[in-house]
Amino acid sequence: MIHKFKQGDDFILLDVESGAVHLVDELTFEILDDFDGINDAQVVDKLKSKYPAEEISEVLDELHQLIDAGELFAPEIDEVPTFASRGVVKSLCLMVAQDCNLRCKYCFGDAGTFGHRAVMSETVGRAAVDFIIKNSGIRKHCEIDFFGGEPLLNFRTVKAVTEYVRQRERDTGKIFKLTLTTNGMLLDEKISAWLDDNNISLVLSLDGRREVHDAMRPDIGGRGSYDRVLKNFQRVVKARGGENYYLRGTYTKRNLDFTADVENICDAGFDIVSVEPVVLKDSPLALTVDDLPRIRDEYDRLTEFYLERHRNGRGFNFFHFNVDLSNGPCVAKRLSGCGAGHEYFAVAENGDLYPCHQFVGRERYKLGNIFDGVSESARHWPKYFRESHVLNKPKCRSCWAKFFCSGGCHANADLFHGDIRQPYEVGCEIQKKRLECAIYVQAKLLTE
Repeated sequence: MIHKFKQGDDFILLDVESGAVHLVDELTFEILDDFDGINDAQVVDKLKSKYPAEEISEVLDELHQLIDAGELFAPEIDEVPTFASRGVVKSLCLMVAQDCNLRCKYCFGDAGTFGHRAVMSETVGRAAVDFIIKNSGIRKHCEIDFFGGEPLLNFRTVKAVTEYVRQRERDTGKIFKLTLTTNGMLLDEKISAWLDDNNISLVLSLDGRREVHDAMRPDIGGRGSYDRVLKNFQRVVKARGGENYYLRGTYTKRNLDFTADVENICDAGFDIVSVEPVVLKDSPLALTVDDLPRIRDEYDRLTEFYLERHRNGRGFNFFHFNVDLSNGPCVAKRLSGCGAGHEYFAVAENGDLYPCHQFVGRERYKLGNIFDGVSESARHWPKYFRESHVLNKPKCRSCWAKFFCSGGCHANADLFHGDIRQPYEVGCEIQKKRLECAIYVQAKLLTE
């Protein structure tokens, strides 16, 4: 399978199964409308009135060399890797505070409560650490993300769990990466210093321009939060030397000109950035099929903005443009994606287990709890999630982007279709455009 597209003035060819990317000329691009590896004579006959036959033959010879090298029309990967019968838990998301001090208009977690307002006890937090150690097998590196709501509303448990993690690292030889996702409202100097001292990575939520952020992320009283959180974010990033964080925004139907928000974020001093499309159902802020032409155009603008900043020595790291064209993940990872429901779990405030943080509160997917493990009645779910890879998703199997997105987000598929194996279509289309831009960006940066 191949995918070819034009971006800017360049013609780009992706060989899907091998992952090889080629910048080609217009003649090659046109030849690939018909060339299948064995029909040289037909291709020459079709195009000889437009191009010299000798030039066509030269291109065909080059294409055959790519075929011989395994970089064009590579055989389809259809053999599913052997997964362990019992998954190894690599990562946990702890819902330390199912509560929030903002009222974001697009929140997927019911104002951060995920169905009911509560905070995680230190006892549950420590038990979660024991759970991942017990279920991570011989794996040395593990991850825990402090999440909510707003996790800093329950800073006591964050501190207690961190201290326990460091103790258990000494006991077991495990190494934990700790991350905290915050809206920044409580990120004062004292808390920031403690997070720095304990080497906790930060995900910082900021939506870009003041008017956009304040409209989407007001506080409980309906007041904008931009000025307060921007000051806190700038201070903590400066203290960290611009490392060990990334800043995450969300765009909705309200700001489809989101390149302006990325520019605002960069100009505010942040250079590790992600801006994500909102995922909502039956909301005036939701993205729909009708928005896709505008969104595709905007990613083109963002691509040119990104390259211009790099050429001018003001480059930044945009999460979705970080595609490794030379040494990507192994086949099993390319097929299976994020690991939700078998390698990665979310722990609700009371210790209940869910496939990921977006599933918390969806009772159909409650898997058990950290004290007793996965319950007998939910034993089928980890296996089902583990086997929900691109080769078991009919729409994914024939999609050129399958090895980059690994089938998309399970939670989004469930939200729109009640089936984690039926991808969310608008998200797929956005992902594909974003991937084209990313491939183009990486190819241009390599050649320039």
